[in-house]
Order: sequence, then structure tokens, then C-alpha cells
Amino acid sequence: MPNEMPGFWRLAFSRRIATNAIKVSLTVGTILNAINQGAAILHWSGVSWWHVALNYITPYCVATWSATRNELGRRKDS
Repeated sequence: MPNEMPGFWRLAFSRRIATNAIKVSLTVGTILNAINQGAAILHWSGVSWWHVALNYITPYCVATWSATRNELGRRKDS
């Protein structure tokens, strides 16, 4: 894996993977925020903005990681 790191980061920040990860993040993050803090967001009371941010950042990282590792594995098998 250490030899793959420069290629990993280049691929992770590629337009295709980043765009897909943003779409996943917006969808999953919105659902998570609605489930976890829906009432607080609607009433603007007691919203944990740190958790709101994490609910978007986490799916972005997971989608980016999995797509990048999948692409690297596909390239290695070819």
C-alpha cells in the first residue's frame, strides 16, 4: 500500500470520484441529519453543528475511499 499512496490520492481527488462522493455525501448526510437532528434543525434549537458537519464528511470519506480502492484493484487486475 505505501507505493500506491501517490496514485491513491491523485485518483481520490479525480473529478469522477469526487463528484460521486459529493452526491453520496449530500444524500446520506441529509438523511442522517434528518434522522438524528430533525426536530432540532426544524426549530433551530440545540442543533449540534459539529454533528451536522460530520454527517456529511463521513459519507464523503467512505465513498471516496471505497471508490478509490475499487478502482486501484480493478487497474491492478487488468
